[in-house]
Amino acid sequence: MQRKRKNHSSRPRPANPKLVLLNKPFGVLSQFTGEPGDATLKDWVPFNDVYPAGRLDKDSEGLMLLTNDGVYQARLSNPKYKVWKTYWVQVEGEPTSEQLTQLQQGVELNDGMTRPAEAFVMAEPMNLWPRNPPVRERKSVPDTWLCIKIREGKNRQVRRMTAHVGLPTLRLIRAQIGPYKLAGLQPGEWREEPPVW
Repeated sequence: MQRKRKNHSSRPRPANPKLVLLNKPFGVLSQFTGEPGDATLKDWVPFNDVYPAGRLDKDSEGLMLLTNDGVYQARLSNPKYKVWKTYWVQVEGEPTSEQLTQLQQGVELNDGMTRPAEAFVMAEPMNLWPRNPPVRERKSVPDTWLCIKIREGKNRQVRRMTAHVGLPTLRLIRAQIGPYKLAGLQPGEWREEPPVW
């Protein structure tokens, strides 16, 4: 028996579409519920009618999009729509051109090959907020900031990609999803923007 595919276009669209951009702090779950003592989106977002379009690990920071429109949520988070996501990644070590080429061409993870990506060395992001707790640093080992852009969303993908090429991730910040940018939001801050349909 064939399973029916979900048709997102048949869902009712909200009369007042809402899109919230949030800078998710380190240590916060990408959901509104959790175990007692967990920090969740409920602690930061004052709406009860929006849902995350995609996730960020508890130990990752940066841009999350939340919307009350299920169709738009699917367009933003489903890998088939190939929405670009940009990450600022602090890694341990100094990448070689071979390591960057590997990241750009795709690496073989245990759940398959990653799609080609953009990956290049960048300066430390301007006006970067301190992380709490601070990133562990080893004085004998340098660290480097990379900009990595991907169009898919395997579980903990960026961390696994950098580890695969020998550059463990120390800090991971998502800076942009499609046309939406972090742009000045401090950890825990949010703003509404009109959805770009």
